[in-house]
Amino acid sequence: MSAPDRPSSLRSPSSLRSSSSPRSSSPLSPRRLLSPALTAVAGYVATRLICLAVLAIAAAATGKDGLHRLKGRWDSVWYVRVAEHGYGYEVTLPNGDVHSDLAFFPLLPLLERGLAAVLPVDAASAGLVVSWSAGLAAAVGIYKCGAHFAGERAGVLLAVLWGVYPTAFVQSMAYTETLFTAFAAWSLYAVLRGRWILAGVLCTAAGLTRPTAVALIAALGITALVILVRERRLPLRTVAGVLIAPLGWFAYIAYVGIREKSPTAYFDVQAAWGNSIDGGVALARFIAGLPWPAALGLSAALALLGWLVALCVRQKQPLPLLVYTIGVVLVSLVGAAYFGSRPRLMMPAFGLLLPPAVALARLRARAAVPVLAGLALASAAYGAFTLLGSGPP
Repeated sequence: MSAPDRPSSLRSPSSLRSSSSPRSSSPLSPRRLLSPALTAVAGYVATRLICLAVLAIAAAATGKDGLHRLKGRWDSVWYVRVAEHGYGYEVTLPNGDVHSDLAFFPLLPLLERGLAAVLPVDAASAGLVVSWSAGLAAAVGIYKCGAHFAGERAGVLLAVLWGVYPTAFVQSMAYTETLFTAFAAWSLYAVLRGRWILAGVLCTAAGLTRPTAVALIAALGITALVILVRERRLPLRTVAGVLIAPLGWFAYIAYVGIREKSPTAYFDVQAAWGNSIDGGVALARFIAGLPWPAALGLSAALALLGWLVALCVRQKQPLPLLVYTIGVVLVSLVGAAYFGSRPRLMMPAFGLLLPPAVALARLRARAAVPVLAGLALASAAYGAFTLLGSGPP
Protein backbone atom coordinates (compact mmCIF):
# COMPACT_ATOMS: atom_id res chain seq x y z
CA MET A 1 0.00 0.00 0.00
CA SER A 2 1.25 3.43 -0.83
CA ALA A 3 2.44 5.77 1.88
CA PRO A 4 -0.58 8.12 1.69
CA ASP A 5 -2.90 5.19 2.41
CA ARG A 6 -1.17 4.44 5.71
CA PRO A 7 -0.10 7.77 7.19
CA SER A 8 2.53 7.67 9.87
CA SER A 9 0.11 9.28 12.32
CA LEU A 10 -1.83 6.04 12.64
CA ARG A 11 1.07 4.06 13.97
CA SER A 12 0.77 4.18 17.79
CA PRO A 13 -0.56 6.47 20.54
CA SER A 14 2.83 8.09 20.90
CA SER A 15 3.72 7.72 17.26
CA LEU A 16 0.08 6.53 16.79
CA ARG A 17 0.99 2.94 15.78
CA SER A 18 3.50 0.43 17.04
CA SER A 19 6.43 0.18 14.68
CA SER A 20 7.53 -3.02 16.38
CA SER A 21 4.31 -4.94 15.71
CA PRO A 22 5.14 -8.52 14.73
CA ARG A 23 3.87 -8.92 11.17
CA SER A 24 5.22 -10.64 8.12
CA SER A 25 7.34 -8.57 5.75
CA SER A 26 7.30 -11.02 2.85
CA PRO A 27 4.48 -11.79 0.40
CA LEU A 28 2.16 -14.54 1.56
CA SER A 29 0.82 -17.42 -0.50
CA PRO A 30 -3.00 -17.63 -1.00
CA ARG A 31 -3.13 -20.51 1.46
CA ARG A 32 -1.18 -18.50 4.01
CA LEU A 33 -3.50 -15.52 3.54
CA LEU A 34 -6.62 -17.59 4.12
CA SER A 35 -5.43 -19.88 6.87
CA PRO A 36 -5.26 -17.47 9.86
CA ALA A 37 -8.64 -15.89 9.11
CA LEU A 38 -10.25 -19.31 8.73
CA THR A 39 -8.61 -20.40 11.98
CA ALA A 40 -10.05 -17.36 13.73
CA VAL A 41 -13.52 -18.15 12.39
CA ALA A 42 -13.20 -21.83 13.31
CA GLY A 43 -12.12 -20.93 16.84
CA TYR A 44 -14.96 -18.46 17.20
CA VAL A 45 -17.50 -20.95 15.86
CA ALA A 46 -16.23 -23.49 18.38
CA THR A 47 -16.98 -21.08 21.23
CA ARG A 48 -20.53 -20.56 19.93
CA LEU A 49 -21.11 -24.30 19.51
CA ILE A 50 -19.95 -24.92 23.07
CA CYS A 51 -22.35 -22.22 24.27
CA LEU A 52 -25.26 -23.73 22.36
CA ALA A 53 -24.41 -27.28 23.47
CA VAL A 54 -24.29 -26.33 27.15
CA LEU A 55 -27.55 -24.39 26.77
CA ALA A 56 -29.23 -27.36 25.06
CA ILE A 57 -28.11 -29.74 27.81
CA ALA A 58 -29.22 -27.37 30.57
CA ALA A 59 -32.54 -26.69 28.82
CA ALA A 60 -33.23 -30.42 28.45
CA ALA A 61 -32.40 -30.99 32.10
CA THR A 62 -34.74 -28.23 33.26
CA GLY A 63 -37.51 -28.80 30.73
CA LYS A 64 -37.19 -25.30 29.24
CA ASP A 65 -37.06 -24.10 25.65
CA GLY A 66 -33.49 -23.00 24.98
CA LEU A 67 -34.19 -21.78 21.44
CA HIS A 68 -36.97 -19.50 22.65
CA ARG A 69 -34.59 -18.00 25.20
CA LEU A 70 -32.23 -17.05 22.37
CA LYS A 71 -34.78 -15.27 20.20
CA GLY A 72 -37.64 -14.38 22.54
CA ARG A 73 -36.28 -12.74 25.69
CA TRP A 74 -35.59 -9.21 26.85
CA ASP A 75 -34.57 -6.77 24.10
CA SER A 76 -35.07 -9.31 21.31
CA VAL A 77 -38.83 -9.11 21.94
CA TRP A 78 -38.76 -5.36 21.36
CA TYR A 79 -36.75 -5.70 18.15
CA VAL A 80 -39.18 -8.29 16.77
CA ARG A 81 -42.15 -6.08 17.64
CA VAL A 82 -40.57 -3.18 15.73
CA ALA A 83 -39.81 -5.51 12.79
CA GLU A 84 -43.40 -6.73 12.63
CA HIS A 85 -45.35 -3.57 13.47
CA GLY A 86 -43.02 -0.59 13.18
CA TYR A 87 -42.40 1.98 15.90
CA GLY A 88 -45.10 3.24 18.25
CA TYR A 89 -45.39 0.67 21.03
CA GLU A 90 -45.17 1.75 24.67
CA VAL A 91 -45.46 0.05 28.04
CA THR A 92 -46.51 1.97 31.15
CA LEU A 93 -45.02 0.48 34.31
CA PRO A 94 -46.82 0.43 37.68
CA ASN A 95 -44.65 3.33 38.89
CA GLY A 96 -45.73 5.43 35.92
CA ASP A 97 -42.54 5.12 33.85
CA VAL A 98 -43.13 4.74 30.13
CA HIS A 99 -40.94 2.42 28.07
CA SER A 100 -41.08 3.21 24.36
CA ASP A 101 -39.74 1.09 21.50
CA LEU A 102 -38.09 4.26 20.15
CA ALA A 103 -35.20 3.40 22.46
CA PHE A 104 -34.16 0.70 19.97
CA PHE A 105 -32.19 1.61 16.85
CA PRO A 106 -33.68 0.46 13.53
CA LEU A 107 -31.14 -1.58 11.56
CA LEU A 108 -31.64 -4.97 13.25
CA PRO A 109 -35.45 -4.88 13.00
CA LEU A 110 -35.18 -3.75 9.38
CA LEU A 111 -32.96 -6.74 8.61
CA GLU A 112 -35.31 -9.04 10.52
CA ARG A 113 -38.27 -7.79 8.50
CA GLY A 114 -36.37 -8.11 5.23
CA LEU A 115 -35.18 -11.67 5.89
CA ALA A 116 -38.61 -12.76 7.12
CA ALA A 117 -40.03 -11.51 3.81
CA VAL A 118 -37.67 -13.60 1.65
CA LEU A 119 -36.96 -16.63 3.86
CA PRO A 120 -39.40 -19.15 5.35
CA VAL A 121 -38.76 -17.87 8.90
CA ASP A 122 -40.46 -15.48 11.26
CA ALA A 123 -38.88 -12.21 12.38
CA ALA A 124 -37.56 -13.71 15.62
CA SER A 125 -35.74 -16.51 13.78
CA ALA A 126 -34.49 -13.99 11.22
CA GLY A 127 -32.93 -12.13 14.16
CA LEU A 128 -30.88 -15.21 14.96
CA VAL A 129 -29.78 -15.49 11.33
CA VAL A 130 -28.61 -11.87 11.41
CA SER A 131 -26.90 -12.21 14.78
CA TRP A 132 -25.08 -15.45 13.99
CA SER A 133 -23.98 -14.26 10.53
CA ALA A 134 -22.80 -10.95 11.97
CA GLY A 135 -20.86 -12.87 14.62
CA LEU A 136 -18.80 -14.53 11.89
CA ALA A 137 -18.18 -11.18 10.22
CA ALA A 138 -17.23 -9.66 13.57
CA ALA A 139 -14.78 -12.48 14.29
CA VAL A 140 -12.98 -11.88 11.00
CA GLY A 141 -12.93 -8.12 11.52
CA ILE A 142 -11.59 -8.53 15.05
CA TYR A 143 -8.93 -10.92 13.75
CA LYS A 144 -7.95 -8.38 11.07
CA CYS A 145 -7.53 -5.58 13.62
CA GLY A 146 -5.54 -7.80 15.98
CA ALA A 147 -3.34 -9.21 13.23
CA HIS A 148 -2.67 -5.74 11.83
CA PHE A 149 -1.25 -4.62 15.14
CA ALA A 150 0.14 -7.70 16.89
CA GLY A 151 0.48 -10.45 14.30
CA GLU A 152 -1.68 -13.26 12.99
CA ARG A 153 -1.49 -15.53 16.04
CA ALA A 154 -2.59 -12.74 18.37
CA GLY A 155 -5.35 -11.83 15.91
CA VAL A 156 -6.72 -15.37 15.96
CA LEU A 157 -6.63 -15.49 19.74
CA LEU A 158 -8.31 -12.08 19.95
CA ALA A 159 -11.27 -13.36 17.92
CA VAL A 160 -11.54 -16.49 20.09
CA LEU A 161 -11.27 -14.50 23.32
CA TRP A 162 -14.14 -12.29 22.15
CA GLY A 163 -16.17 -15.48 21.79
CA VAL A 164 -15.50 -16.50 25.41
CA TYR A 165 -16.22 -13.10 26.92
CA PRO A 166 -18.23 -13.62 30.14
CA THR A 167 -21.50 -12.42 28.57
CA ALA A 168 -20.74 -13.86 25.14
CA PHE A 169 -24.01 -15.85 25.28
CA VAL A 170 -25.60 -12.61 23.97
CA GLN A 171 -23.66 -13.21 20.73
CA SER A 172 -25.95 -16.21 20.18
CA MET A 173 -29.12 -14.18 20.81
CA ALA A 174 -31.20 -12.01 18.48
CA TYR A 175 -29.45 -8.91 19.82
CA THR A 176 -27.42 -6.13 18.18
CA GLU A 177 -24.04 -6.86 19.79
CA THR A 178 -22.61 -8.96 16.96
CA LEU A 179 -24.01 -6.71 14.23
CA PHE A 180 -22.62 -3.58 15.84
CA THR A 181 -19.24 -5.16 16.58
CA ALA A 182 -18.94 -6.37 12.98
CA PHE A 183 -19.47 -2.86 11.63
CA ALA A 184 -17.15 -1.37 14.26
CA ALA A 185 -14.31 -3.85 13.73
CA TRP A 186 -14.36 -3.50 9.94
CA SER A 187 -14.66 0.29 10.19
CA LEU A 188 -11.61 0.42 12.44
CA TYR A 189 -9.70 -1.91 10.14
CA ALA A 190 -10.60 0.32 7.20
CA VAL A 191 -9.14 3.31 9.08
CA LEU A 192 -5.98 1.35 9.83
CA ARG A 193 -5.67 0.63 6.11
CA GLY A 194 -6.31 4.26 5.16
CA ARG A 195 -9.73 3.56 3.61
CA TRP A 196 -11.58 6.41 5.22
CA ILE A 197 -14.69 6.54 3.06
CA LEU A 198 -15.35 2.84 3.62
CA ALA A 199 -14.74 3.40 7.34
CA GLY A 200 -17.29 6.21 7.35
CA VAL A 201 -19.92 4.12 5.56
CA LEU A 202 -19.45 1.24 8.00
CA CYS A 203 -19.64 3.69 10.91
CA THR A 204 -22.92 5.01 9.51
CA ALA A 205 -24.30 1.46 9.58
CA ALA A 206 -23.05 1.05 13.15
CA GLY A 207 -24.83 4.30 14.01
CA LEU A 208 -28.11 2.79 12.83
CA THR A 209 -27.51 -0.24 15.05
CA ARG A 210 -26.62 0.98 18.55
CA PRO A 211 -26.19 4.32 20.34
CA THR A 212 -22.69 3.12 21.33
CA ALA A 213 -21.65 4.19 17.84
CA VAL A 214 -20.70 7.54 19.39
CA ALA A 215 -17.47 5.82 20.50
CA LEU A 216 -16.71 4.76 16.92
CA ILE A 217 -17.57 8.21 15.58
CA ALA A 218 -15.19 9.71 18.15
CA ALA A 219 -12.46 7.26 17.16
CA LEU A 220 -12.60 8.35 13.53
CA GLY A 221 -12.88 12.04 14.38
CA ILE A 222 -10.04 12.12 16.91
CA THR A 223 -7.75 10.10 14.63
CA ALA A 224 -8.40 12.52 11.77
CA LEU A 225 -7.76 15.49 14.07
CA VAL A 226 -4.42 14.06 15.16
CA ILE A 227 -3.44 13.49 11.53
CA LEU A 228 -4.31 17.13 10.79
CA VAL A 229 -2.23 18.41 13.72
CA ARG A 230 0.78 16.20 12.93
CA GLU A 231 0.81 16.50 9.16
CA ARG A 232 -0.76 19.95 8.74
CA ARG A 233 -3.06 18.58 6.06
CA LEU A 234 -6.01 16.25 5.74
CA PRO A 235 -6.71 14.26 2.57
CA LEU A 236 -10.14 14.76 1.04
CA ARG A 237 -11.06 11.10 1.53
CA THR A 238 -10.33 11.43 5.26
CA VAL A 239 -12.57 14.49 5.51
CA ALA A 240 -15.30 12.62 3.61
CA GLY A 241 -15.04 9.59 5.88
CA VAL A 242 -15.29 11.69 9.04
CA LEU A 243 -18.31 13.58 7.69
CA ILE A 244 -20.07 10.37 6.63
CA ALA A 245 -19.39 8.54 9.92
CA PRO A 246 -22.08 10.15 12.16
CA LEU A 247 -24.88 10.21 9.57
CA GLY A 248 -26.58 6.99 10.73
CA TRP A 249 -26.55 7.96 14.40
CA PHE A 250 -27.75 11.50 13.71
CA ALA A 251 -30.42 10.26 11.29
CA TYR A 252 -32.12 8.15 13.94
CA ILE A 253 -31.83 10.80 16.65
CA ALA A 254 -33.40 13.27 14.19
CA TYR A 255 -36.14 10.79 13.26
CA VAL A 256 -37.18 10.38 16.89
CA GLY A 257 -37.00 14.13 17.43
CA ILE A 258 -39.24 14.86 14.44
CA ARG A 259 -41.66 12.07 15.34
CA GLU A 260 -41.99 13.24 18.94
CA LYS A 261 -41.70 16.96 18.09
CA SER A 262 -38.77 17.52 20.43
CA PRO A 263 -35.04 17.78 19.63
CA THR A 264 -34.22 15.88 22.84
CA ALA A 265 -36.88 13.21 22.33
CA TYR A 266 -34.51 10.28 21.96
CA PHE A 267 -32.65 11.17 25.13
CA ASP A 268 -35.97 11.62 26.94
CA VAL A 269 -36.99 8.14 25.81
CA GLN A 270 -33.73 6.70 27.13
CA ALA A 271 -34.15 8.57 30.41
CA ALA A 272 -37.60 7.01 30.80
CA TRP A 273 -35.91 3.62 30.50
CA GLY A 274 -33.49 4.66 33.25
CA ASN A 275 -30.61 5.11 30.81
CA SER A 276 -29.84 8.78 31.32
CA ILE A 277 -26.21 9.86 31.54
CA ASP A 278 -25.27 10.68 35.13
CA GLY A 279 -21.49 10.46 35.02
CA GLY A 280 -21.38 7.22 36.99
CA VAL A 281 -23.45 8.37 39.98
CA ALA A 282 -25.89 5.44 39.66
CA LEU A 283 -23.01 2.98 39.51
CA ALA A 284 -21.42 4.47 42.64
CA ARG A 285 -24.74 4.33 44.50
CA PHE A 286 -25.27 0.73 43.41
CA ILE A 287 -21.87 -0.29 44.76
CA ALA A 288 -22.42 1.66 47.99
CA GLY A 289 -25.72 -0.14 48.55
CA LEU A 290 -24.25 -3.63 48.30
CA PRO A 291 -23.11 -5.77 51.24
CA TRP A 292 -19.42 -5.11 51.75
CA PRO A 293 -18.15 -8.44 50.31
CA ALA A 294 -20.12 -7.85 47.09
CA ALA A 295 -19.08 -4.20 46.99
CA LEU A 296 -15.45 -5.21 47.44
CA GLY A 297 -15.71 -7.80 44.67
CA LEU A 298 -17.35 -5.37 42.27
CA SER A 299 -14.76 -2.71 43.08
CA ALA A 300 -12.04 -5.27 42.32
CA ALA A 301 -13.72 -6.03 38.97
CA LEU A 302 -13.77 -2.32 38.10
CA ALA A 303 -10.12 -2.06 39.12
CA LEU A 304 -9.37 -4.97 36.77
CA LEU A 305 -11.19 -3.12 34.01
CA GLY A 306 -9.10 -0.02 34.68
CA TRP A 307 -5.95 -2.14 34.61
CA LEU A 308 -6.95 -3.58 31.23
CA VAL A 309 -7.50 -0.08 29.85
CA ALA A 310 -4.08 0.95 31.17
CA LEU A 311 -2.53 -2.10 29.49
CA CYS A 312 -4.17 -1.11 26.21
CA VAL A 313 -2.52 2.32 26.49
CA ARG A 314 0.86 0.86 27.46
CA GLN A 315 0.57 -1.62 24.62
CA LYS A 316 0.48 1.36 22.22
CA GLN A 317 -2.56 0.12 20.38
CA PRO A 318 -3.46 2.00 17.19
CA LEU A 319 -5.11 5.30 18.05
CA PRO A 320 -8.53 4.61 16.47
CA LEU A 321 -8.82 1.26 18.25
CA LEU A 322 -7.70 2.76 21.55
CA VAL A 323 -10.14 5.68 21.37
CA TYR A 324 -12.97 3.35 20.38
CA THR A 325 -12.23 0.93 23.24
CA ILE A 326 -12.03 3.64 25.88
CA GLY A 327 -15.13 5.29 24.42
CA VAL A 328 -17.21 2.10 24.67
CA VAL A 329 -16.07 1.57 28.26
CA LEU A 330 -16.93 5.14 29.24
CA VAL A 331 -20.35 5.03 27.56
CA SER A 332 -21.07 1.80 29.44
CA LEU A 333 -20.10 3.27 32.82
CA VAL A 334 -21.44 6.83 32.80
CA GLY A 335 -25.08 5.95 32.22
CA ALA A 336 -27.70 5.14 34.83
CA ALA A 337 -28.49 1.80 33.19
CA TYR A 338 -29.25 -1.40 35.08
CA PHE A 339 -25.92 -2.66 36.37
CA GLY A 340 -26.35 -6.17 35.01
CA SER A 341 -26.35 -4.83 31.45
CA ARG A 342 -23.00 -3.04 31.72
CA PRO A 343 -20.72 -6.03 30.98
CA ARG A 344 -22.82 -6.70 27.87
CA LEU A 345 -22.59 -3.05 26.82
CA MET A 346 -18.79 -3.28 27.03
CA MET A 347 -18.54 -6.44 24.95
CA PRO A 348 -18.00 -4.59 21.62
CA ALA A 349 -14.80 -3.10 23.13
CA PHE A 350 -12.71 -6.00 21.85
CA GLY A 351 -9.53 -3.95 22.21
CA LEU A 352 -9.66 -4.77 25.94
CA LEU A 353 -8.82 -8.35 25.00
CA LEU A 354 -5.68 -7.51 23.02
CA PRO A 355 -3.31 -7.61 26.03
CA PRO A 356 -4.41 -11.14 27.06
CA ALA A 357 -4.42 -12.19 23.39
CA VAL A 358 -0.81 -11.11 23.00
CA ALA A 359 0.11 -12.86 26.26
CA LEU A 360 -1.56 -16.10 25.11
CA ALA A 361 0.17 -15.81 21.76
CA ARG A 362 3.48 -16.31 23.54
CA LEU A 363 2.34 -19.72 24.84
CA ARG A 364 2.48 -23.00 23.00
CA ALA A 365 -0.81 -24.27 21.60
CA ARG A 366 -0.95 -27.11 24.13
CA ALA A 367 -0.95 -24.50 26.90
CA ALA A 368 -3.25 -21.94 25.24
CA VAL A 369 -5.95 -24.36 24.08
CA PRO A 370 -6.87 -25.64 27.59
CA VAL A 371 -7.09 -22.05 28.84
CA LEU A 372 -9.46 -21.10 26.01
CA ALA A 373 -11.50 -24.28 26.45
CA GLY A 374 -11.91 -23.58 30.16
CA LEU A 375 -12.98 -20.01 29.47
CA ALA A 376 -15.44 -21.20 26.82
CA LEU A 377 -17.05 -23.66 29.22
CA ALA A 378 -17.26 -21.09 32.00
CA SER A 379 -18.80 -18.52 29.64
CA ALA A 380 -21.26 -21.12 28.31
CA ALA A 381 -22.28 -22.22 31.81
CA TYR A 382 -22.88 -18.63 32.88
CA GLY A 383 -24.87 -18.03 29.71
CA ALA A 384 -27.09 -21.08 30.26
CA PHE A 385 -27.68 -20.08 33.88
CA THR A 386 -28.66 -16.55 32.85
CA LEU A 387 -30.83 -17.50 29.88
CA LEU A 388 -32.73 -20.23 31.71
CA GLY A 389 -33.17 -18.22 34.89
CA SER A 390 -36.18 -16.19 35.91
CA GLY A 391 -36.96 -12.98 34.13
CA PRO A 392 -39.09 -11.44 31.43
CA PRO A 393 -39.82 -13.51 28.29
